[in-house]
Amino acid sequence: MRSSSRPLSSLLRSLFGSPITAWHALALLCALALAGPVLAEVPHKNAKPAYAEEQTILQAEKNSPGQGFGSASSGKVHVDRHYLGQYGSTEGTVILQRGGNTWRLLRNGPIATVSGFLLLATPLLILGVYLGTRPAPLQHNAGRRIERFTRWKRWVHWATAYSFLALAVTGVVILFGKKVMLPWMGHDVFYFVAMLSKLIHNFVGPLFIVCSVIMFVAFVRDNVFRRWDWQWIKGAGGLLSREKIPAGYFNAGEKIWFWGGVVLLGLLMSVTGLLLDFVNFGQTRYTLQIANYLHLVGATLYMVAAMGHIYLGTLGSPDAYRGMREGTVDANWAKAHHEIWYDEVANITPPSPTQPARPGNAGGRRP
Repeated sequence: MRSSSRPLSSLLRSLFGSPITAWHALALLCALALAGPVLAEVPHKNAKPAYAEEQTILQAEKNSPGQGFGSASSGKVHVDRHYLGQYGSTEGTVILQRGGNTWRLLRNGPIATVSGFLLLATPLLILGVYLGTRPAPLQHNAGRRIERFTRWKRWVHWATAYSFLALAVTGVVILFGKKVMLPWMGHDVFYFVAMLSKLIHNFVGPLFIVCSVIMFVAFVRDNVFRRWDWQWIKGAGGLLSREKIPAGYFNAGEKIWFWGGVVLLGLLMSVTGLLLDFVNFGQTRYTLQIANYLHLVGATLYMVAAMGHIYLGTLGSPDAYRGMREGTVDANWAKAHHEIWYDEVANITPPSPTQPARPGNAGGRRP
């Protein structure tokens, strides 16, 4: 029987359009045979290199990568994958640290995505709460103001708040600006905005830390949890039931914000921020990458909690903002929202219903 298969030379001629000799065919077969081993010699085949140079380095290493993540001799001088220590006194000789691409992918990928979602979803959630449980304005004005915050406490609060807002705005520009602002701003304008944001962020950061420490000292005495705070927590502050739950000078929600936000998240952002701000104290790039992860997580949670704090201090609780702005609150508001504190103040010296409270009498100061 005659075979229907075509000779190899005819097949190759039809594919390449020119006569193929036996030597050509042999060279082609050798190249195909070597292609598999050559590709297999590149370690970390699932890696996602950031630059062509990194792929070249992977090819050069072949089957001889570094010693591993936890080894003191990990990586090679000038090219470092998992290096945890330092080459000599500085890392100045490390030109390419490929762990930086892992950081870049996480920072610009999952972390930025989750952060952006939370920062956009929180205002919408607050709007829904406001529309669904819109607080009624204060029914009756007592005509008597009670001092709630001294001038010193207000200065400390607003200094911390303004420095935080500066960090929040510039931090958002640094994290999302390249994706959101650069396309419509153009490189020249965005360069100026990004550089200015970076400088403001770096210089205001230490100021925010100082303000936070002073704020802790100024307000810690009033944020100690008491037995009645548990009732406030169980009832969610009466947010949904519209029921007034007695509270002290600060309610349980404000205390949770103080300890969880101002103290815990503030400490996290302060420590990681200092590591990132002052890089000439021996930190490795690996340390800075971990610090950046934690800084972004802490900053996102702080901004989300701050949005709730701002809402509850303005639209969510009429007259509360005036207390922090001017230092005094209406007596009826104090009784409705902080009844335990109001009773403590009122029991010092019974106030006159026709005379406004002044420092030293009924509402002059908190005991």
